[in-house]
Amino acid sequence: MARIVRIHELGGPDVLRIEEVEVPPPGPGEIRIQVKALGINRAESMFRTGRYPEAPVFPARLGYEAAGLVEAVGPGVTGFAPGDAVSLVPPLSITRWGTYGEVATVPAELAVKHPATLSWVDAAAVWMQYVTAYGALVEIAGLAKGDAVLITAASSSVGLAAIQVANRIGAVPIAATRGSTKAAALRDAGAAHVIVTEEEDLAARALAITGGAGVRLVFDPIAGPSFDALADALAQGGILVEYGALSPEATPFPLFPALVKGLTFHGYQYKEIVSDPARLDRAKRFILEGLADGSLKPIVAKTFPLDQIVEATRYLESNEQIGKVVVTV
Repeated sequence: MARIVRIHELGGPDVLRIEEVEVPPPGPGEIRIQVKALGINRAESMFRTGRYPEAPVFPARLGYEAAGLVEAVGPGVTGFAPGDAVSLVPPLSITRWGTYGEVATVPAELAVKHPATLSWVDAAAVWMQYVTAYGALVEIAGLAKGDAVLITAASSSVGLAAIQVANRIGAVPIAATRGSTKAAALRDAGAAHVIVTEEEDLAARALAITGGAGVRLVFDPIAGPSFDALADALAQGGILVEYGALSPEATPFPLFPALVKGLTFHGYQYKEIVSDPARLDRAKRFILEGLADGSLKPIVAKTFPLDQIVEATRYLESNEQIGKVVVTV
């Protein structure tokens, strides 16, 4: 038996339950790990509230990320043995492979032997944010040295990862945040420019920063009414990569900017990278090299013990944090 976090209904953080569950042995191609730390994400909150592309099957596990020690390997698995330290690239199904709890069974192909210099907390804060950011900026948008990228929700773990990825390839990261309280931290995190949207016109400031040309890429998880301003901020032939739907309001389609500037809008999930072996291999190499040379470094806002998974989730959803929220086990 192991302590596992599950939900039996949709709802707020209070529906999370820690339960004693019998965890079966790993199947073909799977490994089971003893979880030392796990990262929590907005995707899990959307899943828990029924606003995610995949619907829960109750009682449902949840969780995409973890780091820990291999306990057992399933049939056909090579390259891993009990005792190996690994962290997990998020799998393709949150309902089949959940990581919230003391143990997690996951596809072996998505386990990575991360650098030994990483703590368990840092290792649990790597793969969702960097795979998401790398995939959008590099694989989807082809961002290159000198290109300007506007990153909204920039204080989130994915936003901060995008700042680091942009800097690593020599692009110019422009961070957008609602209030001024996070502006200094975003500059410290590597943002070349910060736009405070409660105080500044987002599109006008983005155009001013780029000398009137506009940004090559917008990387946004919010959508909603701000979509028009994001389109106005784009350069001729620019691309807007939308990887979330955090706004509860309707999202207008910016028809005239799209027509005049020949814009591209790309709805994006990290699964585009994870489901493509070649792209995933490139992502792993880029991220591991960045972790090794220090250009990529997880920023952890706060840690909580497993018993405080509800409090950790409330903190994530408060938008107070700058960086990743991690739960230790």
